[in-house]
Amino acid sequence: MVKWLQCNGYPDVERRTLSGVHDRGDIAGLRSLVIEVKDWARMDLAGWLGEAERERQNAGASHAVVIHKRRGKGNPNDWYVTLSGEQLLRFLAALYGERQ
Repeated sequence: MVKWLQCNGYPDVERRTLSGVHDRGDIAGLRSLVIEVKDWARMDLAGWLGEAERERQNAGASHAVVIHKRRGKGNPNDWYVTLSGEQLLRFLAALYGERQ
């Protein structure tokens, strides 16, 4: 995931070291965004989104997403990105400004 992001225009990203209950996501170097990366055979979207939200709060970030590997697909272009409805609204506000 880190190499893929670097090759796609984000050269400052790096794998973040684990910090236990104070974890701030799996990838560092993207301002105000926490990315939780998962490669599990069994999906646990609710658990993963909860983890990403805790890590977002730990990092003081505005946004959090979960990127999870798609079975049989090694290229991150084919992986899934999941976010909560609240996070979608935050992304939209950042892209288009606050809602009227």
